[in-house]
Amino acid sequence: MANKYVFLYSGGDMPRSEAEGKAMMDAWMAWFGKAGPSIVDGGAPLASASKIIGNGKTSGASGYSIITADSLDAAVNLTDNHPHLAHGGGIEVLECVKIPGM
Repeated sequence: MANKYVFLYSGGDMPRSEAEGKAMMDAWMAWFGKAGPSIVDGGAPLASASKIIGNGKTSGASGYSIITADSLDAAVNLTDNHPHLAHGGGIEVLECVKIPGM
């Protein structure tokens, strides 16, 4: 059974023109197509405004996606040719922990 993984995006360049924005979106749509049924939630960009409650630290995340894969290595393999990496960003791949009974 596949596990869920969060792709936590950080950094990356913003498009400098409408044409560049369309090219970026086209690259994302192509990646979504390649990832196919592994995509649970395509995610969204995250606003820079945030508030820390308690003793946590800001992640610096700029967006997220949720995918399924059979292993951490398989999830990491889905980042090959990822559009976020092509625009100077980074991706942290985090496995979601299964909680018994939930």
